[in-house]
Amino acid sequence: MNIRTPSPAVGDTLIAPPSVWAVQRHKLWRFIVNKPLGAGGAAVVLVMLFLTVFGSYLTPYNPIDMRFDERLESPNPSHVLGTDPYGRDVFSNIIGGARISIYVGFAAVIVGTGFGGLWGLVSGYTGGRFDLISQRLIDILQSIPTLALALVIVASLGSSLNNVVIAISIGLIAIAARVVRGSAITIRNMNYVEAAVCSGASWRRVVFRHVLPNCMPPYLVVATAALGIAILQEASLSFLGVGVPPPHPSWGRMLSGIGRDYLLIAPWLSLAPGMAIVIVVMAFNLFGDALRDILDPRLRGTGRR
Repeated sequence: MNIRTPSPAVGDTLIAPPSVWAVQRHKLWRFIVNKPLGAGGAAVVLVMLFLTVFGSYLTPYNPIDMRFDERLESPNPSHVLGTDPYGRDVFSNIIGGARISIYVGFAAVIVGTGFGGLWGLVSGYTGGRFDLISQRLIDILQSIPTLALALVIVASLGSSLNNVVIAISIGLIAIAARVVRGSAITIRNMNYVEAAVCSGASWRRVVFRHVLPNCMPPYLVVATAALGIAILQEASLSFLGVGVPPPHPSWGRMLSGIGRDYLLIAPWLSLAPGMAIVIVVMAFNLFGDALRDILDPRLRGTGRR
């Protein structure tokens, strides 16, 4: 028996499904409307990434070139943020400092939260004595202020760009380990995980196929928030004189040395790096908060902004 599909009547129009780009544009617009602060933070993050990649082509002057005939110029068309006592362009140093901050932030977060997240995943899934010992070590690590810990590590290893990354990343291990461990403990008791174990799947397959993907949303939220923490710590270390060494430009060093000495006669030297730190750290925090609202099913549809 042949069943014929009825043909559309005259005048009927076939509606084509929306394209992938149309769906993505709709999601982006919903994100902007529902989370305007998070969208603003994401825009700042994208600008920072753009400056990191193309910053060397955007700086009007070399950040380390000294022009003593242009020293301490107030903001003007040639130097939009003025110059310092050595004639260096402040705007070029801000862009150079952005590249350093993004490098240190992303490197420290990848190393610190990556190791901490893996540690928390294994600790939360296995439990038992390993989990008990791991949590006591995490307690010890969290009991030490992160800035004080970073100061000790940099003082021991020496002041360099990579040593600053190591010092900051160690302080981020405990944060990611706590969050991922809590998620792993919840997920390991789910029915689909128990079914995978009963079917004879190895612990590696269970952990990396079933538990790890479901721990990624809270991990991404922690990693985004940790970016702001890492950038702020890098600026703090440079402000104290043990951060990124010269000739690398640094927002914290711009505040601590020349900016503090010339605060009354050249306030733009402190205002520019200070505002850069505030805007970038707030942007990462706002973006992380919006990302948490999107990825956490308990907060979806609550109207949080």
